[in-house]
Amino acid sequence: MRLSYVRELDEYPTGLRRMRILTMAVLAILIGSYEAQIAPVVPLLLKDLHMSLATYGTVSAVATIAGALASAAGGRLTDHYGRVRLLVPLMLLTGVLCFIMTLVHSPGQLLLARIALSIVDGMAMAGTAPLVRDFSPRMGRAQSFGFWTWGPVGANFLAAAVAGLTLPLFDDSWRSQFVIMGVFSLVISVVIIFNIADLSPELRDRIRQTEHHEGVEAAMARPPRLRNLLAHRHIWAHVVGISLWLVLYMTLTLYGQTMISQAFHLSASKASTIMSVFWVLNLVTLIVIGRVSDRLQLRKPISVAGTIAALIIAGYLVTLVSRGTAGTVHLMITGALLGGALGVAYGPWMANYSEDAEDVDPRLQGTAWGIYGFLAKAVAVVALFVIPRVVEAGGWGTWLMVATVCLALFIPAALMFHGRWRRPAVKPSVPSTAAART
Repeated sequence: MRLSYVRELDEYPTGLRRMRILTMAVLAILIGSYEAQIAPVVPLLLKDLHMSLATYGTVSAVATIAGALASAAGGRLTDHYGRVRLLVPLMLLTGVLCFIMTLVHSPGQLLLARIALSIVDGMAMAGTAPLVRDFSPRMGRAQSFGFWTWGPVGANFLAAAVAGLTLPLFDDSWRSQFVIMGVFSLVISVVIIFNIADLSPELRDRIRQTEHHEGVEAAMARPPRLRNLLAHRHIWAHVVGISLWLVLYMTLTLYGQTMISQAFHLSASKASTIMSVFWVLNLVTLIVIGRVSDRLQLRKPISVAGTIAALIIAGYLVTLVSRGTAGTVHLMITGALLGGALGVAYGPWMANYSEDAEDVDPRLQGTAWGIYGFLAKAVAVVALFVIPRVVEAGGWGTWLMVATVCLALFIPAALMFHGRWRRPAVKPSVPSTAAART
């Protein structure tokens, strides 16, 4: 029996219809990521609930562990039951949980509320990246994933910008931000419900080079299993490489405002304003470089180049934070350049990972992105446990040095990814499943 909100397509959509569905997937990850945002109000939350930074890190880490397990399970379920079947009801529930956050008055209550939100949100968002893959042929996949990344990155920007603008209007009440989140999320969820769709299982199991050119079906002789995916060295290279890359990204996402506020002695609203500018160039480069990557059909060299640029700028940021003296404009420019460099690397990596997993078995896209969701949250858990203790012992400059070293280790891992280093002389053909496995 098909649920009324689940619309399965038996023909691959093209043109504006495909773009509309992709837009809904981007909106879904945007609101899911926005609901999980707490960084802009951490300085206020610590004061109001009488928590230390280490206590907050422990609370958030436990909640993130629950979210990591939910992401892994959700990715697997989307391969079995479809993307939209899980996404829609869980998306509505996360909006309701934002309002419940306003009832928190102690660290214990915060822990319970964040666990509930992390589980529901982690499982709901596990279907968004596979949904983008389903509606993104390889010739445009990096740009599509660039738009998908507008979700988590756009949520960072949105949360920081909204906090910077509205916190002074509500007497710096952190609860006001969760009311705004809840209202925004429920409204956008209704829009998504009436416009989103899913591909039939038969269409999901195909590799597409363009809107009109599809490849072979997945080999159906054996069922899709996780161990088939993890039997390949290049998949492990992706897994390890992106885990190291995410250390710096998670530092900025989870503690960006707190780091700026403490290192440069700024207010929470001023720190949020600086962080909102930090993500602007990131949003631009995700799309522009994604389009370049698609036109050239190159992934690895662009990811490596963006990472090298990010390393240089992150090293400079370390010196600023260690000194603790920098003007607001100076911080905004440095942060924007760092965000832009990270955007150059991230979109092509996502396309590379999707295509490498697709070559192993197109039926395991949800599983592959469930692994990524688990890894992203696992890195966040480590960051939440470790960062407060390192900062307490050596300051923010010390931790940023650690995060920069982790970023550098992404480069040797990237050397093992599949894909070209130079633009192909002829238009690439779709690899067969058998050839990919070989």
